[in-house]
Amino acid sequence: MRLNSFKYLVKEGFTGLWFNRVNSFASLCIMTISLLMVGISVLLSYNITNMIGAIESRNEVIVVIQDGVPDNNVTILGEQLSRNPNVFEVNFYSRDEAWAGMQEDMTEDEKALFQYMSKNPLPDTYRIRVSDISELSETVAEIEKLEFVEMVKSPNDFANILIGVRNVSTILFSAVTLSLIVVCFVIISNSTRASVYARRREINIMRYVGASKSFIEIPFFVEGVVIGILSAGIAFGLTWFAYTEIFKMFSTDVNMLSIFGLSALIPFEAIAVKTAIAYAIFGILLSAVGTVVSTRKHLNV
Repeated sequence: MRLNSFKYLVKEGFTGLWFNRVNSFASLCIMTISLLMVGISVLLSYNITNMIGAIESRNEVIVVIQDGVPDNNVTILGEQLSRNPNVFEVNFYSRDEAWAGMQEDMTEDEKALFQYMSKNPLPDTYRIRVSDISELSETVAEIEKLEFVEMVKSPNDFANILIGVRNVSTILFSAVTLSLIVVCFVIISNSTRASVYARRREINIMRYVGASKSFIEIPFFVEGVVIGILSAGIAFGLTWFAYTEIFKMFSTDVNMLSIFGLSALIPFEAIAVKTAIAYAIFGILLSAVGTVVSTRKHLNV
């Protein structure tokens, strides 16, 4: 196809948008709503997964060291813990630090009960954090085998709950997102089919005078691309506004953020570029493909 012919077909695509502006506007609205539904679902899933990961990273495993272990052996134990592939943070917490912290939380009456104790009853410990909470049980089992370890305290029940929540949320949001994509494609195809049906005489006349299928399809394809780009831009703007306002609302209460793990909410600026690209690609493909598929039905005359 020559360049002049291609320019003409592109121009015809923009012209078709204006002459069929009612149908084009309807397609634009449907496309925008469809993108918003899919985009919000994906962003919600992304944030929930991130929040669960943030909560997981706070879980501490306490390694109690046997009483009377020499300092050099305590250091060796710390090095062994650091070499565990699932451990990303190791902190030593001496018995003196633990006793001082315990006394800070005591009332005066409670302190009086312990004032005659000649020896600190608390052990030295290591507090570690794991990278993958789903491997917590295996990691604890490996640590318990190390020399100089008295016992290991880990939040196994809480870890299992988090793993279950994470798995369920992943499956749920994947199913919801896939369903929304299918529904959006069907809705957009039907909307485009109505627009194409209204212009079926124009298509039939062009076919009877010898126009090729690609010659007829390109203007409709251009219309679909333009609608996809516009709807992606509108959906991105609405998402940016809504997401930012919700983020500000949660950010006003720091305590609530810490309790529920909402401090792991991702600022929109950190995902704005990826969101814009995803909206553009999904909008263009969905709209353009839906338009071409609906157009081809009327080409075989």
